[in-house]
Amino acid sequence: MTRARVLAALLAAGICASAASAFADSMGNSMPMQGRYGGPVYTGAPALSVTASLVAAGGGAAHYSTATALVSMLGASTVDAEVGKLQKQYGKDAVTAWLQTFDFAVTDALKHATAAGVVLPAPDPSLTGTKLASTLVSAGTASDHTFQIEFLLDKAVSHDIHVAVMDDIDNNPSLGKHDDLMYHTISNQAFYDVAQALGDKSVQLASLH
Repeated sequence: MTRARVLAALLAAGICASAASAFADSMGNSMPMQGRYGGPVYTGAPALSVTASLVAAGGGAAHYSTATALVSMLGASTVDAEVGKLQKQYGKDAVTAWLQTFDFAVTDALKHATAAGVVLPAPDPSLTGTKLASTLVSAGTASDHTFQIEFLLDKAVSHDIHVAVMDDIDNNPSLGKHDDLMYHTISNQAFYDVAQALGDKSVQLASLH
């Protein structure tokens, strides 16, 4: 059976019916190995309805924007303040490149999923705004309470597709390995900041930030 058919069978069996809880389960199906940029590796089935909710928050697959998704989840004033904070921390150019790389990563992941025969389900109507943001933070928080963007991306699109996307970023002449590193670096900081803004003080900052 092909990988796409296995995914389809799993989804048909009802995995997506409890997608939010499965997505936020940082222990299930994780392997005792590290991702390329840190954090544990998750090899379970992705929670595609939650991924679909993130894509919808960003304007849809054809016009996905990370900036739009962040505003949809957190509000313009919170996002503006966070972007300003990140620009002071990393520089304006680095933050611009981070958003561009994030946009590319989501779009590229969807292309890989489509090529594998995976179709996103409808977005979960209950996952919008701060609830979606909180779910994403929980999903990316490892057992040591640190947020790791690699852990989140494994759960969003599968470990194999996540690795393929990183390779595509590295090999893209408009991006490259430095942008890939900074994408993970700034994402770890940004999602940690989101957790703090949402009042989740248990989330810790990854060493890569």
